[in-house]
Amino acid sequence: MPSAFSVSSFPQTDWTEPWLLGLAAFHVLCLLLTCFSSRRHQLQVGHFLCLVILVYSAEYINEVAAMNWRLFSKYQYFDSRGMFISLVFSAPLLLNAMVIVILWVRKTLNVMTDLKNLQEKIKDRKRRRKEE
Repeated sequence: MPSAFSVSSFPQTDWTEPWLLGLAAFHVLCLLLTCFSSRRHQLQVGHFLCLVILVYSAEYINEVAAMNWRLFSKYQYFDSRGMFISLVFSAPLLLNAMVIVILWVRKTLNVMTDLKNLQEKIKDRKRRRKEE
């Protein structure tokens, strides 16, 4: 049974296989959705939850893929440790989720700054009224 993946033979992976190209396209679409959904909070929350659920399901996906790899692949990439699926499936999804969290933190900091500025304006108005 040929194995195209081990820590030392990772460069031997056939990146032209259709399912790997499809996976790469999927990751690009997820990143685009992350970028374009930055102003739509509910869509981004749903997207984030989907990413986390997919990462959580990676172990089960690896098991199913290991049993059925001959149907879609030339080589058995899906080892029992899940190293390949972790690198090509879960890691990009986690990076994408991390981008979403960074966007959320940035938005939260901006809202907190706006709130503090508004509080200062209200405080200044009250002070001016007392002086008059």
